[in-house]
Amino acid sequence: MDIATLDALPEAEFIAATAPWFEGAPRFLAQLAAARPFRDESKFFVRAAEIAAALPEPEQLELIDAHPRLGAPPMSVSAASFREQGYDVETTRAMAELERLNAAYEARHGFRFCVFVNGRSRPELVPVVEAALDADRAAEIRRAVADVVAIAHDRYRRLASPVEVTR
Repeated sequence: MDIATLDALPEAEFIAATAPWFEGAPRFLAQLAAARPFRDESKFFVRAAEIAAALPEPEQLELIDAHPRLGAPPMSVSAASFREQGYDVETTRAMAELERLNAAYEARHGFRFCVFVNGRSRPELVPVVEAALDADRAAEIRRAVADVVAIAHDRYRRLASPVEVTR
């Protein structure tokens, strides 16, 4: 669905159409709907990033936590996350390490680790989570919110152009 079509939808239909890109997050999606019209893809995702960055922290955490944990059990994630996280090709050891790191990250920062996987394997993501453990909490919120929008933009592009992009 193109952005001009999204702009013309009633609010509830706009939210339903865009929710899969952001894994839900109703308060964010309501604000995004209220910010229309966007007119094109670039303006849509720039505005989505601005709205996400300006949300009060509880709403930013809702947006971040709407995404499944990195390495979550395959039956608990959306179809988009299943493909993005490469469940069909990953190792058990990396999954166990990510589970441990997710728990440590959530205990330290108080919210779920969310990252734009962007074709990286689970073993490639282990050092990314390890580095994030020592990061400043506010910086992690900013990074995760930006990654949520990057994930949504990537999902939009994949839907708009169904030919798989080689990374």
